[in-house]
Amino acid sequence: MNETLKNLKERRSIRKYKKEQVTDEQLNQILEAGTYAPTGLGKQSPVMVVVQDEAIIKELSKMNAEVMGSKIDPFYGAPTVVVVLADRASTPTYVEDGSLVMGNLMNAAQSVGVDSCWIHRAKEVFESEKGKELLQGWGVEGDYVGIGHCILGYRDCETPKAKPRKENYIVRV
Repeated sequence: MNETLKNLKERRSIRKYKKEQVTDEQLNQILEAGTYAPTGLGKQSPVMVVVQDEAIIKELSKMNAEVMGSKIDPFYGAPTVVVVLADRASTPTYVEDGSLVMGNLMNAAQSVGVDSCWIHRAKEVFESEKGKELLQGWGVEGDYVGIGHCILGYRDCETPKAKPRKENYIVRV
């Protein structure tokens, strides 16, 4: 089977991670793949903020959990969080642009032996005053909207099985 298609079929969302950090080489390959996601009108509206500092990850985790009214760690102990944001003022397709970056990140991670999961609530986190302060402190200026958190690391669990594909997933006309 074609290696790209194999990676697409075998990638799973992982929800339990080892503390071991991904290598710089793996991370750089994953991030580079994110930069090659298609974007509306080629505007490249997204930005990726890479967080590997444990204290900042815990702060982001707490903010994310508060949005969903929980105290659990929505990042599942992952040692790397890539926050994907997109510039609302850049193009009407900013949400789609950021979503394609998220897909590229997760699929690239699979291809280099790193596990991942898309964690929602980035929009709400970065609409908050604390979220806006974080963005300012990171030097992210403009009308950026949180698209998602891509957590990265090495699984500390069994590989989940793929659910069967639904009937009529594909309609040919």
